[in-house]
Amino acid sequence: MKVLIIDDEPDVIEVVDLCFSLRWPEADIASATTGDEGLRLVEEEKPDIILLDIMLPDTDGFQICQEIRRFSDVPIVMLTARGGEIDKVRGLEMGADDYITKPFSHIELLARVRAVLRRYESQLPAVGEVFESGDLRIDFASRSVTIRGQAVRLTPTEYSLLYHLTRNAGRVLPHHTLLAKVWGREYADEIDYLKVYVRRLRQKLEGDPETTGRIVSERGVGYKFDAVA
Repeated sequence: MKVLIIDDEPDVIEVVDLCFSLRWPEADIASATTGDEGLRLVEEEKPDIILLDIMLPDTDGFQICQEIRRFSDVPIVMLTARGGEIDKVRGLEMGADDYITKPFSHIELLARVRAVLRRYESQLPAVGEVFESGDLRIDFASRSVTIRGQAVRLTPTEYSLLYHLTRNAGRVLPHHTLLAKVWGREYADEIDYLKVYVRRLRQKLEGDPETTGRIVSERGVGYKFDAVA
């Protein structure tokens, strides 16, 4: 497994390197101290996961995350000294998969990394059927999604969320149920993750993150996919 750390703090790079050396010795660690160097290594090294700091000397991690998402679905965990909800939500909106606040323990870091990798590596059941709703078409066997015949590129987490919503079309799935199914039981209270990913799905399916469209929110309860003929 290849891990890329994009952070300009030598102490953080050293801690992460030591953490993986002790607990995940087969991991191959690469590091970059600027955003430009990080983007170059993403393309050259093809890492399996990226640990990305928000504060970088040449740019900010949000922009780097957004740029990576233009060409790669590699899992991204944001690293930051900030603890504000705004930064957390913004990172997720830019395409990050998770978020960890400095200082962090070895156990917390590895738990987050394992959880993200588990989501990316898990294979949803391949069911030999096609789901159609209006101009939306999902081929579950090939995991392909199209709108009006045009392919929609989804990250594994986005696809997993859409999968569970459409497989239960017309039925409200509680927040904690969706969080546990898509992110894991340890994320059952992370409502912000669900809100951000629903917005991302709406953007890709409807062209507008504010448009309710197919994904309907039941305030205080959960979400349902409202299928149309």
